[in-house]
Amino acid sequence: MSSAETLNARAALLSVVIFLVLLGAWYAATASPGSAGASSTAGLSAEQIEYAKMMGKDLSAGKGSGFPTPLQMGQTIWTHLSNPFYDNGPNDKGIAIQLAHSLARVGLGFGLACLVAIPLGFVIGMSPLLRRAFDPFIQILKPISPLAWMPLALYTIKDASVSGIFVIFICSVWPMLVNTAFGVSAVKKDWLNVAATLEVSPLRKAFLVILPAAAPTIFTGMRISMGIAWLVIVAAEMLVGGTGIGYFVWNEWNNLSLTNVIFAVLLIGVVGMLLDLGFARLQKGVTYVE
Repeated sequence: MSSAETLNARAALLSVVIFLVLLGAWYAATASPGSAGASSTAGLSAEQIEYAKMMGKDLSAGKGSGFPTPLQMGQTIWTHLSNPFYDNGPNDKGIAIQLAHSLARVGLGFGLACLVAIPLGFVIGMSPLLRRAFDPFIQILKPISPLAWMPLALYTIKDASVSGIFVIFICSVWPMLVNTAFGVSAVKKDWLNVAATLEVSPLRKAFLVILPAAAPTIFTGMRISMGIAWLVIVAAEMLVGGTGIGYFVWNEWNNLSLTNVIFAVLLIGVVGMLLDLGFARLQKGVTYVE
């Protein structure tokens, strides 16, 4: 076994240990305190009991914390994953359907951003004049929170779903644009000089010299943009409602179902990790190792 394989095995083992420790801490924190017959409503006024129920807390014996146990969480996960495609109306859809709506919005907004950011970043990166001209606009627009665009999108587009796609587009453009321009401008001069010596046409030079050299940086920008897009779609769907994993989180919170909220949070994290791993593989595939 090589040193890299040994390191990966040890890291995996440590990850399992950390997971078991966290699971044990969760179990200990949600274990029923005191005797089984103790009442968790003792010493509480009627108003406090009513407020606790509104917050989703189970005030039966030994369950005063209201936070789900690992067993309850496991049951919730199994319930959702065993039938993920059901559709019982606008506010009752399977988790796979909700996730599909979110991924479709992210994919469409991200794809439109690629069509704009990569060609424009390519042109900007090849021209020092354009880099200087566009830089003030990029620096002003890049720090704006994507959700700050939502009111303007709703006012101008007047469609909640399309507005969510626009927000994904506007938050995905800047990392790709900046990284593409940087990658193109950072291509080694020796490679460009060789292309000039061989009298390679500008179009062939762009596709056969500059693009392969800048590809790792471009994919880095795409990877960053996808991470931001997946973050933003959850918050955007909470605002616009309808369908999607963000709407699912907000709807379950309104239903005071903490287990469903936690399940959705975990699912968002897993999907985000898989998206990042996918772009990491693509980035590794286009990276030249000397």
